[in-house]
Amino acid sequence: MKQNKNVFDNVLDLIGKTPLIKLNKITSNFKGDYLAKVEAFNPGHSSKDRIALYIIEQAEKQGILKPGDTIIETTSGNTGFSIAMVSIIKGYDCILAVSSKSSADKIDMLRTMGAKVYVCPAHVSADDPRSYYQVAKRLHEETKGSVYINQYFNELNLQAHYKTTGPEIWKQTEGGITHLVACSGTGGTISGTAKYLKEQNHDIKVIGVDAYGSVLKKYHETRELDTDEIYPYRIEGLGKNLIPTATDFDVIDKFVKVNDEESAHTAREIARTEGLFVGYTSGAAMQAIKQLNEEGEFKKGDKIVVIFPDHGSRYMSKIYSDKWMEEQGFFDSENEVSIKKTQYIN
Repeated sequence: MKQNKNVFDNVLDLIGKTPLIKLNKITSNFKGDYLAKVEAFNPGHSSKDRIALYIIEQAEKQGILKPGDTIIETTSGNTGFSIAMVSIIKGYDCILAVSSKSSADKIDMLRTMGAKVYVCPAHVSADDPRSYYQVAKRLHEETKGSVYINQYFNELNLQAHYKTTGPEIWKQTEGGITHLVACSGTGGTISGTAKYLKEQNHDIKVIGVDAYGSVLKKYHETRELDTDEIYPYRIEGLGKNLIPTATDFDVIDKFVKVNDEESAHTAREIARTEGLFVGYTSGAAMQAIKQLNEEGEFKKGDKIVVIFPDHGSRYMSKIYSDKWMEEQGFFDSENEVSIKKTQYIN
């Protein structure tokens, strides 16, 4: 029977080949052309679909993962959702250790996808037994027939983007990309994508986005972990309090730090100006571009690709909640609370 090319076998066939969308209004006063790699078009609504499928399928090929096994992972939400989605299709159980910094929306989504969820305190050191790193390790040791994905220290995280995201961007820009701007958490997305792109054209400049309260920028510059850089911040999936081996710092040219408040407002601005409902880290990436423009980083003729990692629906209880924004002190005279523009007709 001939297969219908318009019908997919399952949701996993939709992973990858996400669109590159030109940014128009939000970049109208900037030099250069700006293209967003919108990863929310993946079926799991984030770039983490790519690594979940790739790492799990590699484990299957190597005989590490067998029918009936359990997949365990540390996640701020997106990787967990992707792993849960892949586990459903492939028939594995899924246990996730999640940071308490993750939005309630993300945690609810993980439970909805059949995962068993352990919520761990966010603001403890990486080696604290309560941290989501250590909890995942313990669960792996205690659970017979389990595989720990360990995205922060898994080379396959980087490889997934080297094999997919990088080639896609190169093809979509017809080799014209001059800059890549991407957030760095585990570092897999930026490192794998950058490695491929620099192999095609070494002059492409790769700029990582880090958060205030994270150690990545300082480590990139000094190759030393400075724990004095660590303090609590609100952005999920960006920055780290440890150095992930999934990050290849050599393919990143420089880092830019962004703060919680400006990144939240910029995410909302992307929705209002471009009609793209994106997540907190997308706002952070776009905020970095704003700061880079103020520094004169880009010039006319440059083609800048920015990766928007996930969808705004995962932050309804956070940056898209006026109540949450007010509680954080993120609203001022320049950022009127949108609820005040809402009229209720009785």
